[in-house]
Amino acid sequence: MRYLARPLLRRWLSLSPQHVPGQLSPSEGGVLSPKQSSLRQSCSARPGLVTATDMVNHWQKVFETNGIPEARESSQYIVSFVLGAKTFQSLNSKSLCTPLTEMQQEQIQQLSRKRLERMPVQYVLGEWDFQDLTLKMRPPVFIPRPETEDLVSLVVEEESQKCANSGLSIPVPVPHPVILEIGCGSGAIALSLLCKLPQSQVIAVDKEKAAVDLTRENAHRLQLQERIHIIHQDVSHSSAKQFLLWGPIDVIVSNPPYVFHEDMASLDAEILRYEDLDALDGGDDGMSVIKTILALAPSLLKDSGSVFLEVDPRHPNMVEHWLHAHPDLLLTLRAIHKDFCGKPRFLHIQKQSR
Repeated sequence: MRYLARPLLRRWLSLSPQHVPGQLSPSEGGVLSPKQSSLRQSCSARPGLVTATDMVNHWQKVFETNGIPEARESSQYIVSFVLGAKTFQSLNSKSLCTPLTEMQQEQIQQLSRKRLERMPVQYVLGEWDFQDLTLKMRPPVFIPRPETEDLVSLVVEEESQKCANSGLSIPVPVPHPVILEIGCGSGAIALSLLCKLPQSQVIAVDKEKAAVDLTRENAHRLQLQERIHIIHQDVSHSSAKQFLLWGPIDVIVSNPPYVFHEDMASLDAEILRYEDLDALDGGDDGMSVIKTILALAPSLLKDSGSVFLEVDPRHPNMVEHWLHAHPDLLLTLRAIHKDFCGKPRFLHIQKQSR
């Protein structure tokens, strides 16, 4: 699976348009590993030819000159993409030594220039991996973050446990779960759940047409369109019956906008410039959409149905207090799960049985 190392990816790659190079000199480069040094020596016997390793080292130097984080990873992903590989490490020695064609060099330069305009690498490449899926990406549709893969895993684990306990009266097994994703973006969560839970059906909702169109495109590419119903709708102006296409919902899942409004201005420039800010801004307390989802949930969920949310680490206590203040919703905070940094990030909320 291709993605930047998780600690690296969380620092969205920001590019400064201060240096736009011209032709690549084969002598330019960064620090080489022993293996790459050996390959470089064997390839450099043909003066004037440019290899993949040359290109990576050149653009690493350019990115570093412009103060771009993860400069080497950026250049590696771009070069690998042009050569048809997932990662630079997956290229064999022949690919590393074979001179690049003029067209390949031009493609690499064009993509790298986009990086110099502070475009995130996911948009630069036009695709990115999430779970085991390769999804199309394009601005301004929200880029799925790596920690959200854990949100998918929590839903899969919950549904798997229900099936494992099929011999018990509680919980009731759900062989064909109906899942509602609110704020589907690229379709990363919805489509991953369809793959992980082969008997499931998913309703994916987003208020942005660009997101709905991209989810639909990704669903068709993955041949999952028969099991997903995609709705262009703002949940804050929706009634429950619009989402009850296949009856009551087993699971609501969402990575909603949860950034506190006062924190929006401090986001990285590439986010502010390219991504849909409505997919990030959660209002003054970061909970405007979270509250909407929770208020709608009781009229959608089956008894003992679940809501899984990704939230800001400050939100778990706030959500718990809000639920206590709204007992009529019959929702209970069942569990708080941490992300891979040890921060409370995911909430499992359950509807009480009547």
